[in-house]
Amino acid sequence: MPAAAPPRTIERLLKDISSEFESLSKQLKLIARYVEQHRDHIGLEGIQDMAEHCGVQPSAVIRFAKHFGFSGFSEMQKIFRDGISRQLAPSRNYQARIREVIASGQGEMSSADIAREFIGGSIAGMQELQRSLHAPSFVKAVELLVHADCVWVVGSRRSFSVAAYLDYALQHTDKRIQLVSALGSMHEGQLRSLRAGDVMIAVSFTPYAEETQICTETAVQRGAKVIAITDSRMSPLARGASAVLLVQDNSTLGFRSLTSTMGLAQSLFIALAYRLELDYQPTQQQALAQHSP
Repeated sequence: MPAAAPPRTIERLLKDISSEFESLSKQLKLIARYVEQHRDHIGLEGIQDMAEHCGVQPSAVIRFAKHFGFSGFSEMQKIFRDGISRQLAPSRNYQARIREVIASGQGEMSSADIAREFIGGSIAGMQELQRSLHAPSFVKAVELLVHADCVWVVGSRRSFSVAAYLDYALQHTDKRIQLVSALGSMHEGQLRSLRAGDVMIAVSFTPYAEETQICTETAVQRGAKVIAITDSRMSPLARGASAVLLVQDNSTLGFRSLTSTMGLAQSLFIALAYRLELDYQPTQQQALAQHSP
């Protein structure tokens, strides 16, 4: 059998990686996560740099490339170089610039400088989200919510504020909304009435909250649909999810913002609200009242 042709686009490679992720070796999984989360760097890095970042030997990077049909690292790197003008994320430039300022020792950054860098990084992250938003997945998520009678929302630790916003926003619909707060470590007990046909919105990012993983696994087992808001196709939340919305928030001085994630959550609600209004059909009595003099 002739060898399979290598992927010719970054998106195609990422889809192949996602579909084969569970069958990869431990080392290749490390490389797979790096490829997805640092695609902006791969076109510029050498194989030694990439191997060091992944904590593996260069030979493992070559094995990874060959596993997905490339002749070696250089051929795989070419698809990232070809798309670098579109894929290069401004947020990475902000990170590099801040680190250079600190490393240079040329005086301390003022509080206003830090604020400007953080805000600038957040703006860049929003621009990246706008470019990379996967429309079919977003549309699928909205459709699931449109047709759901009961929506569960779960997010722990850093993601809790996003879950709390979604709970607040979704309360403005006529759907039954359940926020899994996990108060008193009772997240499993709070899911007691979760059933097939319900929809769960789960929010979590690496290293992925254990409570959120348990909730999504329970939802899938009971026949509910999961909308995962996360940072990787290889995220444990993505397994079994009906729709996966990917978002990478900017990190400045070691602190990760929530700007892009919150923007995505707000966009999801606004799109849902728009659809619900379009689908709203007034009763005949209401229609007559609206047209009466």
